[in-house]
Amino acid sequence: MEIYSSNFEDGIYSPAMLLKMAFITEGIGDHEQATLYLTKYYDISPNPQVITKIKSLTGQNQLVGYEVSDGQRFFIFLTEYQDYIVGTLAFFLLISIIAIWWTGRKEDKKQTYWPTLMLLVLTFLANNFLNGPKTGLITSSPTYIVSKPSAGGDLVDQVEPGHRVHIKSSKDIWYEVDWKNKSAYIKKSDVTRL
Repeated sequence: MEIYSSNFEDGIYSPAMLLKMAFITEGIGDHEQATLYLTKYYDISPNPQVITKIKSLTGQNQLVGYEVSDGQRFFIFLTEYQDYIVGTLAFFLLISIIAIWWTGRKEDKKQTYWPTLMLLVLTFLANNFLNGPKTGLITSSPTYIVSKPSAGGDLVDQVEPGHRVHIKSSKDIWYEVDWKNKSAYIKKSDVTRL
């Protein structure tokens, strides 16, 4: 577990390692950490069995934030294979540049730059803007979800640990989150980023 923990803190982990860490921490009775590792696993590989296990660990029947649409699954797939996508686009961009150079040497050929420009833009976008979803796990008990980023905001909900939230932005000590398809705010101290 010490080796796994140091690798996890360095951002080096695999789905199998997360499952092993969850199993170990559940075995020693640390259900909060087991829930954290299972939620991180769920971010990588959405699976209904994981939700069932998290429900049993947290003792809750209704958990919010674990719904994943087909579009989100596709986006998770793209972020998982980002390096391969960027590499393939860069390879085709290089071939396109070589083709332009090669056909430019011949005076009777007409130059076409659109494929190269399109590949350049796609490579830039895939490399810089293809990031995984920003999610967090509610870890404090009880956690107050409010309508405004202040203690004076209206109470939207009061929840126990185990719920997963999609983080939209960060403001001072608050996260703006998507809670039941509405914007709400949670204190940063009550959420662990995944």
